[in-house]
Amino acid sequence: MIHPLTYIHPDAKVAPNVKIDPFTVIHKNVEIGDGTWIGSNVTIMEGARIGKNCRIFPGSVISAIPQDLKFAGEDTTVEIGDNTTIREFVTINRGTKDRWKTTIGKNCLIMAYCHIAHDCEVGNNCIFSNNTTLAGHITVGDYVVLAGMVAVHQFCQIGDHAFVTGGSLVRKDVPPYVKAAREPLSYVGVNSIGLKRRGFSLEKINHILDIYRVIFVKGYNISKAISIIEAEFPATDERDEILSFIRESGRGVMKGYTTRNNDDIA
Repeated sequence: MIHPLTYIHPDAKVAPNVKIDPFTVIHKNVEIGDGTWIGSNVTIMEGARIGKNCRIFPGSVISAIPQDLKFAGEDTTVEIGDNTTIREFVTINRGTKDRWKTTIGKNCLIMAYCHIAHDCEVGNNCIFSNNTTLAGHITVGDYVVLAGMVAVHQFCQIGDHAFVTGGSLVRKDVPPYVKAAREPLSYVGVNSIGLKRRGFSLEKINHILDIYRVIFVKGYNISKAISIIEAEFPATDERDEILSFIRESGRGVMKGYTTRNNDDIA
């Protein structure tokens, strides 16, 4: 299962049924779980923790040191969850002393040429299309889809079930359940297609849509919108998640809806 032209450091922990193709290098202090396949010319560097049944395609570099001048050689890691696929030439850097690790959740698909920088936290079931780039210290929720060539500013947050259209520059936080597009990045509706695929009822989707109309469409400032939502909308998991995300936003949320294309539909 391991090609003789592969180098594995004696201190690496590789499960017995891992398949590794030729010309791949596995450094020390690496752990690789059962059923994982690693293609040729992959470099798995110190601090990588790779789960079960992952697939890592040729040319990827996992757990290289951060591209951060403040990094001082601290003992940090990259953690990749089970059943995650890393396509060709993806680079994922390990953490710094800020969070001590970079994490990718389970069942993710990270397409070719993506870069995930130090101290990022990526949730489960995410899809990052080709050439998507995450700067350091970014938090991405579950079921997030970033289309091709999305670039995300450091310290930004992207909420669960969000969709960001291709070529976008993400400079502000993107709340859960939304579609984000245009330049500068703006709310253009609720990610209804994604939510339907994941079993959300039409009633629940419309509830989310009504909340975001107050936040982004009706022209209120954020404080006023939050007070209206708390007073007029029933407490639900979705309502509370949206309000919590906005209150805790470090960089502020992206701009509101404009009427240019009338995209505010479920």
